[in-house]
Amino acid sequence: MTGPLPGGTAAAAVRRALDGHHDVTAQPPPPPPPGWRAGERALRLGTLAVVALAAALLTGRPWVLALAVAPLVLLALALPNGPRPQAVTAEVEVEPRRCFEGERVTVRIRVSYDGESGRLDPGVTLGHGVRLDRLAVGPHRVDLVLTAQRWGRWTLGTVDVDLYDRGGIARRTVRADLGEVAVFPLPGHASLTPIPVRLPQRLGEHTAVQRGEGVEVTGVHPYVRGERQRRIHWPATTRRGTLQVHQFAAERAADTVVLLDVLADVVDPVTGASSLDETFRAAAGLVRAYLRTHDRVGVVSVGGTTRWLQPGSGQGYFYRIVESVLEVRKDRAYRTEGLGLLPPPALPQGALVYVITPLSDQRILDILHQVRGRANPIVVVEIPTGDPVVEPGDTEGELALRLWRADRDAMRFALAEHGIAVVTHRSGETLDLPLAPLLRTRIHGGTR
Repeated sequence: MTGPLPGGTAAAAVRRALDGHHDVTAQPPPPPPPGWRAGERALRLGTLAVVALAAALLTGRPWVLALAVAPLVLLALALPNGPRPQAVTAEVEVEPRRCFEGERVTVRIRVSYDGESGRLDPGVTLGHGVRLDRLAVGPHRVDLVLTAQRWGRWTLGTVDVDLYDRGGIARRTVRADLGEVAVFPLPGHASLTPIPVRLPQRLGEHTAVQRGEGVEVTGVHPYVRGERQRRIHWPATTRRGTLQVHQFAAERAADTVVLLDVLADVVDPVTGASSLDETFRAAAGLVRAYLRTHDRVGVVSVGGTTRWLQPGSGQGYFYRIVESVLEVRKDRAYRTEGLGLLPPPALPQGALVYVITPLSDQRILDILHQVRGRANPIVVVEIPTGDPVVEPGDTEGELALRLWRADRDAMRFALAEHGIAVVTHRSGETLDLPLAPLLRTRIHGGTR
């Protein structure tokens, strides 16, 4: 690709207006005080006794002191006969630690202590990305059922379990850290796998242009000594008077790299859809589709720290690919500063590169220049972000909206002029719709 691609300042200004908040990582609450301390019941009874004593002193009437007798008697009766538990521990079990969006996570907290005790009272502080559905408390355990709402690597939070003595006038708190959970995005539906013109010399399921041992007949050729006789094409043999045999196309595997644009998380002002969410769901669908055809698939995420994983194959590789980019969203916090060069091992020669991007940040054009310069065939999958909402009568807003649309149209036109296929994937639709036209011809690479 030669020459810069267009993209003006209006697009950047509107993008900043649409850009999602960069939330900081969830911080745990301050640690609970150590040892035993007064409980709510003791504080209530003590407050009543103090108020009665203060009223007696202020009014000078001795009979008011009788009002403090009842709270003091109840405090005395609630005092435990034996020593309170000293060794209090909490063990946490979380199942599963890896799940998909919408699945449930079960948390079991076992509280162990020496001696006798009263009830347990848990205080739950959840992190981002999970929802509490059910809470059950037993004599020695606390059970929680959480639902993973969005993909990412989430801190589940903490549970402060208050252990009360038998009288309920003193309590001791033990904290249970729930740790982290990895939530995978739900893969978008995809079954079509377009391929580039050149395929590596590795057996697979895609028909190559070269002759070889396959199942798709591409023509006939004269019989050569040593070829299988069962491949003789008798109609052609009869017409030409010499033995003619079937000619087959070789079957090869493809190398595919999914490049994710995580430079910004743009939220559609109309639907509320997140471009980052749709990017990862589309990427998961593409990865799964190519792995099912026994191709090698790799992943690169650009934005802040460049994360990448070399192409590999096998259904188990899907989870390695997804986990390699989950750090992009850590408790709703992500960084977009800096943009480095793509490492050469991340883009094998001739690999088909899918660039999934909302086309909202001009820096992604630098990445496209790098990929195009390595002669890799490219397909840009655009994630629509929706137009900004402009108030009626806002002349400046309408002008900015026109510039926003013009910049995006110019970017798409420039990509198409440089031979880069641009398709649009909308939320809720199958990926097969935008990828179907790419099956008519094979995707060509760039020039070095």
